[in-house]
Amino acid sequence: MNIRYTWLILLPFLVLVSCKKENPQPTIPEVYVNFFINPNSTEYLELNSPGGWVTVSGGYRGIIIYRLTLEEFFAYERTCPWDPWEEGARIEVEESGITAVCPVCGSKYILLDGSPFEGPSTYLLKQYHTTYDGNLLYVYN
Repeated sequence: MNIRYTWLILLPFLVLVSCKKENPQPTIPEVYVNFFINPNSTEYLELNSPGGWVTVSGGYRGIIIYRLTLEEFFAYERTCPWDPWEEGARIEVEESGITAVCPVCGSKYILLDGSPFEGPSTYLLKQYHTTYDGNLLYVYN
């Protein structure tokens, strides 16, 4: 009978000890983002068609704006989510225009949704909200 009570006491403890906590996503410093651009202007020629992208100032270390379709845009923070405190960890769009890479850790991301597909990072790129009214693109948090 003592063994049964011992198991009743040990079982909850074993369950708690065996539970693994997942690593939370590193925190990229929050900065106020609220601006608009005209993606159809000559100033942003690269955004005039789907698959185009530009980098703009703002956010913590800059923002990548990617045009998915005529009506849909994504805005990603350029700070690498793998190690946001590393000085040179600034995401750069690769020549393909559909992927981006961190020059410090080597993590690669797909700009269609911000997901990592190569390298040590398992975290999505930080994304800002976008609203497009057919003329102006609003980027905000």
